Amino acid sequence: VQMDNQFPPRKVSSFCSFRYGLSLLLHACNSIVMSQRMCLSLTMVVMVNGTDPQGVPNTSTEKNLDIIKNPVYNWSPKTQGIIFSSIFYGILIIQIPAGYLSEKYSVRKIFGSALFLSSLFSLILPMAAEGGETWIIACRAAQGVSQGTAFIAQHTIWVKWAPPLERGRLTSLSLSGVLLGSFIVLLVTGFICRSLGWPMVFYIFGACGCGVSLLWFLLFYDDPKTHPCISVSERNYIVSSLNQEQSSSSSRPLPIKAMIKSLPLWAIVVGSFGFHWTNTIMLFYTPTFVHSKLHVNIKENGLLSALPYLFAWSFGILAGHTSDFFLSRNILRLNTIRKLFNTLGLLLPPFFGLCLMYLSFSFYSTVIFLILTASTGSFCMAGLLINGMDIAPSYYGFLKAVTSVIGMVGGLVSSILCGMILNEDPESAWFKIFILTAGVNVMSLVFCLIFGKAEIQDWAKDRQEHTRL
Repeated sequence: VQMDNQFPPRKVSSFCSFRYGLSLLLHACNSIVMSQRMCLSLTMVVMVNGTDPQGVPNTSTEKNLDIIKNPVYNWSPKTQGIIFSSIFYGILIIQIPAGYLSEKYSVRKIFGSALFLSSLFSLILPMAAEGGETWIIACRAAQGVSQGTAFIAQHTIWVKWAPPLERGRLTSLSLSGVLLGSFIVLLVTGFICRSLGWPMVFYIFGACGCGVSLLWFLLFYDDPKTHPCISVSERNYIVSSLNQEQSSSSSRPLPIKAMIKSLPLWAIVVGSFGFHWTNTIMLFYTPTFVHSKLHVNIKENGLLSALPYLFAWSFGILAGHTSDFFLSRNILRLNTIRKLFNTLGLLLPPFFGLCLMYLSFSFYSTVIFLILTASTGSFCMAGLLINGMDIAPSYYGFLKAVTSVIGMVGGLVSSILCGMILNEDPESAWFKIFILTAGVNVMSLVFCLIFGKAEIQDWAKDRQEHTRL
């Protein structure tokens, strides 16, 4: 230990390191989880067919084979909506308990088990659909519990694995897997349904998830100190760079009162509300906007709806690398960097949304502004989405769970309001939606800029001081 204090460790390149490989592994895990979450929204088109009741026998052999390959169910739109939303209730319920437990128990076991269970539920979902809507709703809700656990637990990994100067690139690379998974599922699900049948979508993504979860258990350890494959130089670099933040996550209870009074924490909460407000609208209603404004067929709609995720994936990775570049070269302070990317991630989407309303005079200009509206929010990956690690690394899992839950409430409210506006006033609905989004995001950003911080708060330092004593 004295050696580490006297001789600063030589920095080990992150690109050819185990921690960079870990980020890529998490990237793959997040891609699989998001694919399992989103594929039902596309397979539902094939799963439900009111024009061909199941009880009527088919005379065409080809049609009989298609029914075997693509079983059809008579679910009403209301039932379909319940099936869609069931996974989000599971996610909401589990996030705060998962965030708390991930700080006390092995993240390797929690995350790996959650990923495996999510994949298992994906594999049995076609069987659950055969049992009826109750079984598929239960299956999706249980899958939501697994996915919510996996999503929250992974954030505590970087408390022990990410050196402060590399947090932006490592976290943005791992989290951007969510965006790549969305792009992939929109791109390939239709082809799989047509060629192999919709059950194969769940079998393929479920099997991939089981394979990746096996890799997870083989390759990941909770702490770089105990990992058998990491190089000595990289281990020393990570441990030494995190010396000031190392603490026991289970030695003391959560300082709930201090958290409630913390304005920097509230800045993250308010910013997350605005981020999810916009992100949810674009996630659910981009295909609707494309259909109403561009009047393209379903195949072109799927491609245009997928493109924003490809750009969002690129912007997220770019944001992480750029933030670390600014920090490592001492170009900007960490607090300034977080506020810069919060500004880009919260201000650019509504700005391009208004451009979409007023400056889209052709098909291509509409597509460009639509892509920018739906993708630029990913700049928040280098801002408020990892800001909790700056202010309280010891409580990061719990804080991430709380801010995610409140953010998802913002997304739920925005999706409901968006549906009501589209139903009541189709003519000027999108203008009202983007104006409302701009208002929410600007207010969220102002709060973040005034009260946001990027240094460890006093209520988070108490634990470190107690541990040293």
